[in-house]
Amino acid sequence: MMIMNRTVRTLTLGGLLLAALATGCGGSGGGSGNNQESGTTFTPRTMADALYAVIESDRTVYTRKVVDRLQDEEKVIEASEHWKDDKALPLPAQMFRMGAKMVSDKTDVFTYSLLSLWPVNKQNAPKTEVEKQGLEAVAKKQKPFYAEETLGGKTFFTAVYPDVAVAPACINCHNNHKDSPRSDFKLGKTMGGVVIRIPLSQR
Repeated sequence: MMIMNRTVRTLTLGGLLLAALATGCGGSGGGSGNNQESGTTFTPRTMADALYAVIESDRTVYTRKVVDRLQDEEKVIEASEHWKDDKALPLPAQMFRMGAKMVSDKTDVFTYSLLSLWPVNKQNAPKTEVEKQGLEAVAKKQKPFYAEETLGGKTFFTAVYPDVAVAPACINCHNNHKDSPRSDFKLGKTMGGVVIRIPLSQR
């Protein structure tokens, strides 16, 4: 099931990252030629790794510099899963999923999600065999897992990356949540996985 060598001739990697960054900054992701076809050839793995670098960096910055600092260190404002009603900060996982939803509304070049073998919300458990295999693999070795899978008659490159507890706010939230199936998470350990899925046939 593991695959590494397929190449895809679609977007330039630089153009894709510019589009992803524009999306993350609230841009439309279009109009600048960022999604034009090119002769550049690169692997889905390279594309997924680059996307993960952006996603993981944004997630870490929000967790450490916003939630952990304002909630745990300076005690200015709390983070809450009911953040609207509580006038609080969204949890890092909620920020992640809101961003993923915005991206899915703007492009079909890739999707990403945050899943876990021990989810607080059962909707975030693995749904495919590849997702389950990937989450088990990253939990053991904290190294990316790559595979191909067929869903709805379409073939996808699926990459799973370790989602690591980067701040005390992460482990405190999960270890103390009433719906969490685990209460022994530790800083620096894998809590779940970032799943990036790329269709292997582009329009």
